[in-house]
Amino acid sequence: MVGRLIYLMGASGAGKDSLLDAVRGQLEAQRCRIVTRVITRSAEAKGENAFAVSATEFDRRRRDGDFAMSWEANGLAYGIPKEIDAWLAAGSHVLVNGSREYLHEARKRYPDLLAVLLQVEPEMLRARLLERGRETPDDIEARLMRNSRFASNAGKGGDGVICLDNSGPLQDSVTRLVQLIGSSAHAFD
Repeated sequence: MVGRLIYLMGASGAGKDSLLDAVRGQLEAQRCRIVTRVITRSAEAKGENAFAVSATEFDRRRRDGDFAMSWEANGLAYGIPKEIDAWLAAGSHVLVNGSREYLHEARKRYPDLLAVLLQVEPEMLRARLLERGRETPDDIEARLMRNSRFASNAGKGGDGVICLDNSGPLQDSVTRLVQLIGSSAHAFD
């Protein structure tokens, strides 16, 4: 039996990390492992649970073939450890926090992946980004425009991306994600 890659993506501030933290135990009960990304962001930075490395260390790991997938976005480098291939081969489903821009490349390597786009209302996203304080207001507006374009394309359904609204209570998103992964994973088995 082979597992399935679940590729969760969404705008910065959509709540991916909160969702992943809240859903971890339930997904583990469904044979689904959540991957910790390697990222070139300071370990002290607010945000996701990630392995922080220097740009030099990241480049070395990439050259050494330590990543199943890697990309750059917003001045940072992100890597998904190659261990996911062994987990998938052993029958575990694997959830990664992916990049919307990298989805096309991810599908080349994992053609059966389940693409899930986490979305929130634009005003809520703007408020979360402003509260975080990592970017200028102009940078935030540019992010919102990119998010709007991607969400518009995903909403048309032709690209195989499933949209999950995270504008309401977090527990609602947890329930919907667990159901989505459970039904999709069983159909894939």
